Amino acid sequence: MDNHPNKRYLLAIDNGTQSVRALLFDLQGNLLGKGKVELQAYYSTQPGWAEQDPEYYWAKLGEACQQVWAQTGIDRSQIAGVSLTTQRGTVINVDAQGKPLRPAILWLDQRQSQVEGGIKGPWGWLFKLAGAQATVDYFRAQAEANWIARHQPDVWAATDKFLLLSGFLTHRLCGRFVDSVGCCVGYLPFDFKRLRWAATRDWKWQALAVRPEQLPTLHKPGETLGHITAEASLHTGIPEGVPLIAAGADKACEVLGSGVVDSGTVCLSYGTTATITSTRSRYLEIVPLIPPYPSAVPDQYNCEVMIYRGYWMVSWFKNEFGLREMQQAKEQGIEPEQLFDALVEAVPPGSMGLMLQPYWSPGIREPGVEAKGAMIGFGDVHTRAHIYRAILEGLAYALRQGMEKIEKRSKISVTRLRVAGGGSQSDAAMQLTANIFGLPAERPHVYEASGLGAAICCAVGLGLHADFPSAIAAMTRVGAVFLPQPEAQKIYERLYRDVYLRMYRQLKPLYQSIRKITGYPA
Repeated sequence: MDNHPNKRYLLAIDNGTQSVRALLFDLQGNLLGKGKVELQAYYSTQPGWAEQDPEYYWAKLGEACQQVWAQTGIDRSQIAGVSLTTQRGTVINVDAQGKPLRPAILWLDQRQSQVEGGIKGPWGWLFKLAGAQATVDYFRAQAEANWIARHQPDVWAATDKFLLLSGFLTHRLCGRFVDSVGCCVGYLPFDFKRLRWAATRDWKWQALAVRPEQLPTLHKPGETLGHITAEASLHTGIPEGVPLIAAGADKACEVLGSGVVDSGTVCLSYGTTATITSTRSRYLEIVPLIPPYPSAVPDQYNCEVMIYRGYWMVSWFKNEFGLREMQQAKEQGIEPEQLFDALVEAVPPGSMGLMLQPYWSPGIREPGVEAKGAMIGFGDVHTRAHIYRAILEGLAYALRQGMEKIEKRSKISVTRLRVAGGGSQSDAAMQLTANIFGLPAERPHVYEASGLGAAICCAVGLGLHADFPSAIAAMTRVGAVFLPQPEAQKIYERLYRDVYLRMYRQLKPLYQSIRKITGYPA
């Protein structure tokens, strides 16, 4: 480890769904050390619930930090600052001391609250006229605050602050009820257009049980949230008094860490949720009434199309059909992904006619609440390998459709793809992405792109880089590039246009019948 006395380091803490990482970066964006602790993503006490003990997150965050010190042997006095990025939409009720009052409800949780009555006043009329009542009701039903207020009124009455996971961990680190604007993704009274808590007359205050005093104070990415307390220092090993700088949610930081700052480049995230995202300086709804999210760059927006259970489907395949490869990998002492890549390579582009629509979870508007997953085109030639490749192709088709929505709404053509997240480590997935999109697929130089995005916010906030453009130029670069293969591209183009784009429209009436008959999804 280079312990040059003038060298300054940045610590990024990334608390995702599957793991928490403590990542040490220098000012050139090089990853110098990594402490990683796997997480039990959640537990369920009822079907469809997804909860976790907030203290578990804090304990594992401490472990990850202690790991990175042991690994690097760094002189911790050279750490200039810390930034935090977390999974989105996970909420925690706390008392005035920041003590959790119930388990965290994760973004994966599927419980819904009962919706009674409509939104009153001018907003109500407006929603009726726009045909948006169902979308507003969906928002109210999905809001965790409404479920808690209805089913656990004692907990809600005792709730001093209603925080995102980012706000909870920020309080643990610096002792203040503050959070970053860049982390505000969830069923909260947030004004996505003005990037602040909603104004007093906003309809969201009617729609949600949350009161203004229950929310933390917001700061822009790059602003100082506070300083590491003595208690937090004891737990994490981060020196007391080190500044904690606001960053953004994990997807926003991943976009930033991938170097995606112009509208002609998009970031594909092959994570638990698969997304395609562009960064814009102006507010733009890609799907009407579904807002863009705050960027990890202040006063900017991330226009995003999301496949809710994206690369979760790869884990699903491994668990349900991949036991052989998992066992072989263990015996050979290699990562199972290498053997799964071999499965993909054994099958030609197009999976010999097997087509997958990856709506393993319903949507809100496009696709709608009735949506289900589908595979068509089975024949006696098909094996597990074809199914696996069809999953990767189906996700890429869905994200390409998302890109075309972004292009249509923004009137800007996409010319470059950056691909991040766990799935980006598969060369086979990168190659078929390039072929399906017909564009070069570029991998960021560092796998920990969301951690790097948080480190960029930290560097700018501390004045170690003059501004976001110069920090991005200094700290991000392209690693491997995968170019489209013309023959495969032709096959994919026809399958995408003639089959994939028609699947949902033609299957939608059948999904509606399934829902009516079975009551699932509820």
